[in-house]
Amino acid sequence: MGLVKQDVGWRLPDELWAKMEPLLPPRPPHPLGCHNPRTPDRRAMEGILLVLRTGMQWRALNATGICGPSSAYRRFREWLEAGVFREFWRQGLLAYDALAGIDWEWLAMDGAMGKAPLGGEKTGPNPTDRAKKGTKKSLLTDGRGAPLGLAVAGANVPDFKLMRSTLQSMSVERPSPSAHAPQGMCLDKGYDYDEVRALAQQYGFTLHLRQRGEQDKPLEGGKKARRWVVERTHGWINEFRRLLVRWEKREDTYLAMLHFALGIITWFHALLPKIGF
Repeated sequence: MGLVKQDVGWRLPDELWAKMEPLLPPRPPHPLGCHNPRTPDRRAMEGILLVLRTGMQWRALNATGICGPSSAYRRFREWLEAGVFREFWRQGLLAYDALAGIDWEWLAMDGAMGKAPLGGEKTGPNPTDRAKKGTKKSLLTDGRGAPLGLAVAGANVPDFKLMRSTLQSMSVERPSPSAHAPQGMCLDKGYDYDEVRALAQQYGFTLHLRQRGEQDKPLEGGKKARRWVVERTHGWINEFRRLLVRWEKREDTYLAMLHFALGIITWFHALLPKIGF
């Protein structure tokens, strides 16, 4: 996402920091009562963001002068356990919904595989990369590409197997669909299974599913299913280089990095609704 690359980089804009700072837990007292001055929260967060944006190793922060690697990683784990990154994403969705309205009419879901050289939790052999270790991100977006749900698994897990967990991961309450306000679910042929159809019926979705061997065709009224928005959001996620190649062995730290990136993407939807996302 060129805008994220240009305007966020590794420095948090004042607007984003104003949304994140209130989510941080109180500073814990030092057990010895006195110590070197604590690294300011904003500098620690920008150190974390630099790792997320560039994919650099934590210890490489030593050369940046922004924040020491130990302080940045310790604060990262502290804020992860406090749920800061997921809440940052959730608050962004609430702000986006209040300003522009989440487009529930055209939901889209798709999975994307990535390399995971170090392996770890929720990784597996990648069937498209000579069975090397990889991970899969299953993403749900609204009709404009705002990320609503996310699940991770090994690269060998089929997309349709992650549909339920992705739907259950939604950070905001989903309104009930109705005849006057239907909710379309746009899926590619990787979801062409009876299990998916049953799940769509259970959740009340109007399913727009491209079947295997079928050519893409317009829906009723000449419209085409909007699967492309979720593919674009996967592209935005990949601009955060720590997520393009997964270096986290732990599932919780990997999810925290993902939630941070999704929060930034979502807040850009909320703060800049006219930029053409």
